Amino acid sequence: MSIGELYTWGRDEGDGRLGLGPGRGPNEAGGLSIPLKVKSLPTSVAAVSCGGFFTMALSEEGELWNWGANSNYELGRGDKLGGWKPQSVPSLKGVRVIQIASGGYHSLALTDKGEVLSWGHGGHGQLGNSSLQNQKVPIQVEALAHEKVIYISCGGSSSAAITDGGKLYMWGYAKDCQLGVPGLPEKQSTPIEVKFLMEDDGLGYHNVLSVAIGASHAMCLVSRS
Repeated sequence: MSIGELYTWGRDEGDGRLGLGPGRGPNEAGGLSIPLKVKSLPTSVAAVSCGGFFTMALSEEGELWNWGANSNYELGRGDKLGGWKPQSVPSLKGVRVIQIASGGYHSLALTDKGEVLSWGHGGHGQLGNSSLQNQKVPIQVEALAHEKVIYISCGGSSSAAITDGGKLYMWGYAKDCQLGVPGLPEKQSTPIEVKFLMEDDGLGYHNVLSVAIGASHAMCLVSRS
């Protein structure tokens, strides 16, 4: 086995999220039960991410590839044409991506300049661009342009970013308090900084290191000076 090979498994349902092509269908209970190599991806993979019904892979050179369902512009190609065959994202040619994250129907990418790009379904504000519209191709989250972001994460319909100064920003669906800020509207379409409930223990300021988001809750890892 060479370094950077990608294997997929599970349910395919015709949208091609496994990236395996025709004749590589279910072998057990409607799904592929054994991991199978994605031979159609012509590059070594450094990172992967699964969306609701689509898949993303990041090459060692920082090029973004994806495949699967695309009814909400999840693949960021400017159209709604999905399919099993991995393709790079045309508008990101020449952009070096260092991290990827997928939600149910949207995605984020982090560039080597610390910029956050978003695209796909925007109906819950999860793209962070002050709109509830879908976004056909990756565009920068302008509200974070003044920050250098070092980490990104997606939940089902929400998103998060961490800055090099250890600040946590979140946006998107807020109905279940999953953005960590009281009093938000159900759909928070711009990034908002998360403040922590501090106990008076004298341990000092929180520095956020990483964050993970589920469908209705979130958690983060912090260091404290």
